[in-house]
Amino acid sequence: QVQLVESGGGLVQAGGSLRLSCAASGNIFSTNVIAVMGWYRQTPGKQRELVATQTRGGSTVYADSVKGRFTISRDNAKNTVYLQLNSLKPEDTAVYYCAAGPGCSSDGCPYWGKGTLVTVSS
Repeated sequence: QVQLVESGGGLVQAGGSLRLSCAASGNIFSTNVIAVMGWYRQTPGKQRELVATQTRGGSTVYADSVKGRFTISRDNAKNTVYLQLNSLKPEDTAVYYCAAGPGCSSDGCPYWGKGTLVTVSS
């Protein structure tokens, strides 16, 4: 089993920035287990949506709504993925979930963190 632990959420004013971190641990018996790491978010009453993913080799996918404002990065040596959130808007308020696996889709990945709340005030 793979454990993912997020940190870095909180309350920020519109236009501000936050940095989320997520560290993977557990049964990572090969680099393929977390070949893809990423972030998804969910607000009450809505489906969870992809925010950004990154492969071990560096290829990225972003939701259109965050392109140019959010940046995903990862430290493969530390099995950690980051999400830099800039120019935050109230509509970015959500629980942000870290996810990872050999592959991920718009629906998600095999492994999930418990989530961290980001609240953007207007």
